[in-house]
Amino acid sequence: MLIGEFKHNLDSKNRLTVPAKLRVELGETPVLTRGLDGCLFIYPARDWQLFMEKMANLPLGQKKARDFKRFMLSGASETEIDEMGRILIPEPLKKYAALEKSAVIIGVSDRIEIWSEGIWNEYIVESGKASGDIAEGLEQFGI
Repeated sequence: MLIGEFKHNLDSKNRLTVPAKLRVELGETPVLTRGLDGCLFIYPARDWQLFMEKMANLPLGQKKARDFKRFMLSGASETEIDEMGRILIPEPLKKYAALEKSAVIIGVSDRIEIWSEGIWNEYIVESGKASGDIAEGLEQFGI
């Protein structure tokens, strides 16, 4: 299971070290793509395949479905983890996520999210303030 929060720096070649704890779960060819809320997503190949099956079932006739597929898939690519445990963040994805030097890597069950440290810190403050309201909204899902 992909869980936890880790801080790492991008190097001068836009490579980011993936924590060893998470590398094992990602496997050999994870998929990196734009994420929601201004972060990047990395899926293990098996979970990406499940996600792709759901995407294939989205109705072509609905604009929001087409837009979502374009958004998620146009930036997606299989990536490799080098012998030092690093992945390369392509420039368009680095720009999308506003990544500078410091990044926060979080495990979110079936995927990893990569956040700009500043944006992540703002997100945590805001979501912490709203955590009670968020929890109440999840009752419909049995949580």
